[in-house]
Amino acid sequence: MFGGRSFQLGRILGIRIGVNASWFLILFLFLFWLSSRFGRTLDDPTLGFAAAVIAALLFFGSIVLHELGHALAARRSGIEVAGIDLFFFGGVMKMSRDTDTPGREFFVAVAGPLVTLAIALVGAAIGIALAGGSGAFYDAARIDSLSTPGIAEQLVAFLVTMNAILLVFNLVPAFPLDGGRIARSAIWKLTGDRGRATRISGYIGQGFAALLIGYGIYLLSAGDATSGLWMAVLGYLLWQSARGAVVQSAVTSRLEGVTVADIMDADPVTVPADMPVERAYEEFFLRYQGWPWFAVVEADGRYAGIAHRAAVESAALGHAGVPVRELAADSAEVRDDAPLEALLGSESLRRLGALMAVDADGRLRGVVTLEQVSRALQERPAARTG
Repeated sequence: MFGGRSFQLGRILGIRIGVNASWFLILFLFLFWLSSRFGRTLDDPTLGFAAAVIAALLFFGSIVLHELGHALAARRSGIEVAGIDLFFFGGVMKMSRDTDTPGREFFVAVAGPLVTLAIALVGAAIGIALAGGSGAFYDAARIDSLSTPGIAEQLVAFLVTMNAILLVFNLVPAFPLDGGRIARSAIWKLTGDRGRATRISGYIGQGFAALLIGYGIYLLSAGDATSGLWMAVLGYLLWQSARGAVVQSAVTSRLEGVTVADIMDADPVTVPADMPVERAYEEFFLRYQGWPWFAVVEADGRYAGIAHRAAVESAALGHAGVPVRELAADSAEVRDDAPLEALLGSESLRRLGALMAVDADGRLRGVVTLEQVSRALQERPAARTG
């Protein structure tokens, strides 16, 4: 749904924060809309633009915090987080795999809304204190009211208002919204069937998306082109994502009962961890010209990481005697007894084209490739989705 290249802004708690190219469009629209609103109430276009910039930063910062709530909950559940991206309609947290229990699904799904609720409540308390009362704060939240609140009150009011809207919208029980994921966890708990829960929440999500598209078309016909187009596009993107979840559920059902060990190559070519890089380069990378990397293993079979061609070739020129283990990086591993469906969302599998299968003691047992996963999908009969 929200793919494409993103530009990294930085890292928070080790989590990559990036922005999709579409984010710059929404940033421009936000600044354009808010500049006129703040400029009118503050009676100063320059100050209004400055307020608009601060408001945009506060809003997108709150979205990052929302997604960080999801990310930290996913980490707590043992799920690797690939990063957070801001895009046209908000933000998305990318997990290496899906949750494996309804309890963890609920925990990860509810974490974001709880952060948003906390921002709204804390912001409201601060705003009421600044404005001198709830009534004055409400006037500040309207922005274009007849009252003339100060810039601080207006900024806090804007932040609270936007987070309240974000909270209510996100809690709609329609996948892929947070409310839809919470609903999926509840259905999963009641039925014991994750696939069925995903399909039901996905169908609800498609229905909600259709309503948004219909409302967008109505607004367009009524002459409100901006809001109508916004709603229609948002509905279309949500519909795509919900439909994708239903299709993904059917795919994972095909792999039920299949583990990594069932399809992996149990006899991969590996490089001894204590082998000097010069020798490793000559015996492996020169011999296997088409291979960009090799798995590195210790003498007792423990997996040490991956040696990439560029790193080994560079080290062979100036540090010939260094053992290969010093260059091993990018672990890209998975348990050999893991269900195959857990690999479908793996960032490392897509990037490297393979994952190293290890046992409970960390010993390398094989290599599973993207081609093997695709072949397993093709060979398994389609599951019923009704």
